[in-house]
Amino acid sequence: MTDERTFEELQKELQDVVQRLEKGDVAVDDAIALFRRGEELYRACVERLRAAELRIEELDPRT
Repeated sequence: MTDERTFEELQKELQDVVQRLEKGDVAVDDAIALFRRGEELYRACVERLRAAELRIEELDPRT
């Protein structure tokens, strides 16, 4: 399943996950689930950035 949200939306959710984990008031099982969700969001953000970088390189091969 592909996530069609923007980079900014994914980044915002990732920031929310990090903040919840940093608060420290999350049960262990919930913290593990949040951590896994954070990993997914991180990978999706990196994917979006790599795709953007490739598009920029296509437009300007000097980069």
